[in-house]
Amino acid sequence: MTTDGLRFGIHLPQFGRSAVPGAIERAAKQAEALGYDDVWVSDHLVIPEGQSYPAPHLCDPLMSLAFAAAATDTVGLGTSVLVGPQYTSPLALANSLASLDYLSAGRLTVGIGIGWSQKEYEALHAPFDHRGERLDEMIDLFRTAWHDDPASHDGRWYAFTDIHVQPQPAHEVPIWVGGSSDAAFARAFAKADGYHGIGVEPEQAPALVERIRAGRPDDDFTISLRVPWDARSHEPDAIKSEREAYAAAGIQHLVAAPTRGSIDAWLDGQETIASALGLTPR
Repeated sequence: MTTDGLRFGIHLPQFGRSAVPGAIERAAKQAEALGYDDVWVSDHLVIPEGQSYPAPHLCDPLMSLAFAAAATDTVGLGTSVLVGPQYTSPLALANSLASLDYLSAGRLTVGIGIGWSQKEYEALHAPFDHRGERLDEMIDLFRTAWHDDPASHDGRWYAFTDIHVQPQPAHEVPIWVGGSSDAAFARAFAKADGYHGIGVEPEQAPALVERIRAGRPDDDFTISLRVPWDARSHEPDAIKSEREAYAAAGIQHLVAAPTRGSIDAWLDGQETIASALGLTPR
């Protein structure tokens, strides 16, 4: 956490040339030591040929977080964001998330959204239609499975009766909804503990915060953004300036991804950003 109360996370080297064996553990350990509040992963389970984003070399998000959790003690763990309706068994996903939180002693935050790639959905045999409605129900299902034992759910899309989902999470897992559509904001306000956005520039942040606080005025509802900082495109002074602008607007949490390339470049980027932010090493 920085001196102005803004919490800061860093993306793990889960994709591209930096995603080599041992990279996630090294980056997670360094992030914890540098004073980052949490480490984050993206979710693209498969990458269709011809799809320009993301890089096809991308490790599974929950496996990546499990490796990060095993290598660290206190740093938080987050998903930016899970494409929830691609998972055709939300009950199995609820169990995986509960296990990850339990085994990490309560460090998980679940960022979740509906995604955008129809080809990814088709490859995973998941319906692309009604994915927003299914995500609404998935969030309800998660909360039921994580609180009731045995748990039952009878919805339009999913149903089960008297099922034990154990171990249950070690803490009340925050759910942050991502997305930029009106439906995503409505979903966040109605069902989530926070909002996690992407691609919002500092000058756009005040309007975003105003919109969110009109729907969820409580400070416990976290406003988080993933920002396009790395050690090559942003000088330290630019990072400081933008952080101050986000904080002044009312943003509470930021996630950055360091320089792409080798794992050594990634680790150097983590250090550069941490120094620019004035993080307190642990």
